[in-house]
Amino acid sequence: MIKVTVVTSSPTNAHQFAIPLSDSGLLVTEDALTQQILDLHKADKTPGTAARVLVGENIALVIGVGTNYKARDFAAAAVRAASDKAPLILRANSAAEAKALAEGAVLGQKTPAKFKKDSKTQIDVQIVCAEKVDISREVSLANTIVAIRELINMPANELWPEKLAKEAKSLAKGLPIDVEIWDERKLEKEKCGGILGVGKGSVRPPRLVKLTYRGGGKHIAMVGKGITFDTGGLSLKQPLSMIGMKYDMAGAASVLGAIVGAAQLGIKANITGFMCLAENMPSGQATRPGDVLTLRNGKTVEVLNTDAEGRLVLGDGLSLASELGPDHIIDIATLTGAASVALGKRYAGLMGKGDAISLAKNAAAEADELLWEMPLPAELREILKSDVADMVNSRIGAPAGGMLVGGLFLSEFVPKDASWAHLDIASCANNDSAPYSVYPSGATGVMIRTLIEMAKRA
Repeated sequence: MIKVTVVTSSPTNAHQFAIPLSDSGLLVTEDALTQQILDLHKADKTPGTAARVLVGENIALVIGVGTNYKARDFAAAAVRAASDKAPLILRANSAAEAKALAEGAVLGQKTPAKFKKDSKTQIDVQIVCAEKVDISREVSLANTIVAIRELINMPANELWPEKLAKEAKSLAKGLPIDVEIWDERKLEKEKCGGILGVGKGSVRPPRLVKLTYRGGGKHIAMVGKGITFDTGGLSLKQPLSMIGMKYDMAGAASVLGAIVGAAQLGIKANITGFMCLAENMPSGQATRPGDVLTLRNGKTVEVLNTDAEGRLVLGDGLSLASELGPDHIIDIATLTGAASVALGKRYAGLMGKGDAISLAKNAAAEADELLWEMPLPAELREILKSDVADMVNSRIGAPAGGMLVGGLFLSEFVPKDASWAHLDIASCANNDSAPYSVYPSGATGVMIRTLIEMAKRA
């Protein structure tokens, strides 16, 4: 874990200190770090890289920042390079920079692992700043995101719909958030056929968690996909594709993190969140290809692919959100593998309509998270036509524009004049490579800061 404090001067005892190395050289003067020394230790200006240099009894961590110094990313890289044997010193030229450093330091840490004995380390980060600065809000939000990452990283035998609902209630405890948990009987009463249809195959029944935060101001509805494990159902995934499917509840966890974070910060917005939770399993009770489900808004869906289940649970959640008449509707989901094909491993896809699109773009820019707008081409809607129902959930053998077709399906569950943003985070919710920016390996918690920024700006 990370302990972060602000101090007015560096400690006199042995410590580590981080210095940014840009394309133009060191951004902080340090006489001992000559070019010859930097070359000897193979210091690299590539963002996120680190070289350790002995300076007297202290260690200099030379952190590459490339052409564009970003305090959050710099602090995150420094934490990843630091030892837990001595304090890590970061220098800030302003209160704003100190806050960004504090947030980056907490976000950059390796996510604690419940089942790994050597995962509990304590790094003491001290930010040297001449100004008086309160970093409590930044640290609190960052710690919430770390907690959400821990939740997303949990294996499916430790986290199922009912358990995730309880975790949501626990994280919201003590905050001005009302938590309502719908069991399978309530879901049936409320005609949530999508969530029920996806969850039918599991011995662990589905849940819906409704979170309500009343901070005043505009009303935002957030809907998250929460498949605690996705086997593909009877349309069973290949073994390799099934690895990592514990991350398929990242959208719902992100909604939880955003509302908890908004409440912690006292953001002036009214937020209603819907966590749509199910486990997608094959069994004698499971939904079959060709079955027809009736979702909350009355639309019927012929299920041709039980592995296109996220859009079914979101259909119910978006219908419930739409009934509230909010100013903006946002859904977030690890929806399509096609998102990675189109956008790689770091960008989230953005689709939708109305003011929510510019709101999402501006919020992502402020949060420094990568978001790319994609179209919703009308001609692809033909793929979703059904002979026996209002629509199909997926068309086998029609891979073109898979991410976009997912967005088109969801558009059927929001009003035509809605301000709606759909965030497909299948590409970046889980980082299966080396850490980058403020994101560790494993669950990234991506877009939580963007969602909170959207609430601020709404």
